[in-house]
Amino acid sequence: MTPRPALASQFSAITPHRAFEDIADQIRGLVASGRLRPGDRLPPERELAALFNVSRNTLREALRALELAGMIEARKGASGGAFVRPGNASVVVGGLRDLFHLGAITPEHLTEARTWLSGLVVRVVCERATADDLAALDANVEAATQADADGDFDRRQHLHREFHLILARATRNPIIAITMEGVMEVMGHFIARIGPRENAFTLPSRRRFLAHLRARDADAAAAEMAQFLEHMQQGYLARWQARDAPAAP
Repeated sequence: MTPRPALASQFSAITPHRAFEDIADQIRGLVASGRLRPGDRLPPERELAALFNVSRNTLREALRALELAGMIEARKGASGGAFVRPGNASVVVGGLRDLFHLGAITPEHLTEARTWLSGLVVRVVCERATADDLAALDANVEAATQADADGDFDRRQHLHREFHLILARATRNPIIAITMEGVMEVMGHFIARIGPRENAFTLPSRRRFLAHLRARDADAAAAEMAQFLEHMQQGYLARWQARDAPAAP
C-alpha cells in the first residue's frame, strides 16, 4: 500500500537531541490518531530523512526501535519498505519473559498471577465457549494423553500450557488472551529451569474440568481449576526452593 495523500505533511523536522526517539514518537502519534493504519507504508527512507531533517542513520535507528516495539515491519524488495503492523502480542510476551529473567517477576508472582487470571478466564469461558472451543480443548487433552504415554515431557508440558491459551482465546477478549500468552510463555521458561517430573493428576483434572465446562457449571469448573493450580503451585515452588537450597555438607 502507498501512503495516503498529504501524509508527508504530517511529519515535522526535529531537533538533534535524542532525535530517533522524537521520530518514533511522531510515528506512534500518527498511528494513535488513525492517520497511519495497519498495512500503510511509510514514505521512502530518503524522503523521511529529509522530512525529519536528520541523517538516514538516525532515521534507521528510529525505524529499528519501532520494529523492535512491534509497531512497524521492514520488508525488502521492489515493493518493500517500512509498513505499519497490525496488533502483535510478541512485545508484551517478550517483555514479561525478560522481566522474569531479570528477576523482576518472581516464581511466586508468576504462579499467583496464573491462578488469579485462570479463575477469571474459566468463568467467562463457561458463558462464551463455542462447540469449536470445546473441540479444540478435547483435541488438546487427547494429544497430551498421547505425549504422556510416549514419555515426551517437552510436548506434554507444551500442550498443557496450550490448554490455557485455548481457554483464554475462548473469552473473545484479546487483552485476556495476550496476558495469558505472556504468563504461559514465562511458565515455560520457569518449568525448563526446575526440570521435568512425573505428573499423574493433570490429565484427570482436565477431563473433570471439561465435563463441568460442557455443563456450563462455572462454580464447579472454577473450583476444579483452582484446586488443580494450587496443587501445581505448591509443587513448582517447592522444587524451585529445593533448586536454590545449598547442598547438605
